[in-house]
Amino acid sequence: MKKIAIWGASGHAMVIVDILRLQEDFEVVGYLDDINSKRHGTMLQGLPIFGGREQLTRLRDMGVGHFIIGVGHCEARLELADQVKLLGFELASAVHPSAVIASDVLIKPGTVVAAGAVINPGCEIGENVIVNTSSSIDHECILGDGSHVSPGAHLAGRVVVGRATWVGLGASISDHITIGNGTIVGAGSVVVRDLPGNVVAYGNPARVRKSR
Repeated sequence: MKKIAIWGASGHAMVIVDILRLQEDFEVVGYLDDINSKRHGTMLQGLPIFGGREQLTRLRDMGVGHFIIGVGHCEARLELADQVKLLGFELASAVHPSAVIASDVLIKPGTVVAAGAVINPGCEIGENVIVNTSSSIDHECILGDGSHVSPGAHLAGRVVVGRATWVGLGASISDHITIGNGTIVGAGSVVVRDLPGNVVAYGNPARVRKSR
């Protein structure tokens, strides 16, 4: 099998490894962790945390050709993905076998679709997106690169979510809504009007509370 590593050693990274093991398309060799050097050389899920970014050349020499970025922060995920692509690694996607995905959905590289997620027809999911546990994306939605739809969040039809935008836990987005780039939608919010980019919005109905 093709060898893959995960950049990040968080809970999200653990979810990715579990999905990849179920998919059985890749051999997961281990993790990189730039945040906590005390974890270097330890094990997680039976796999080594090799070190930080200084280990990229070593991993390439080991025959690793693919990466998935296992960090939750949207902008950081995009930045790290750009770095591995510049070094010649390919981004892989991880889709849990229990996810329900329409046959015409476009899922771009680096994206993770977690257990119980539903993505309906006509959707386009960008690079390095997280469609998290038991979330739903209805027909003809567009999720920008690096966006994150959190567990239990629901998007109605023809919603556009901007680049690096975070839709919080259990949020609901009404149909035909556009959310700008870099915005955070708070947990449990109900979005019934378009939201601009680079703001924090929450509530029922969601209102812009501050800029980012």
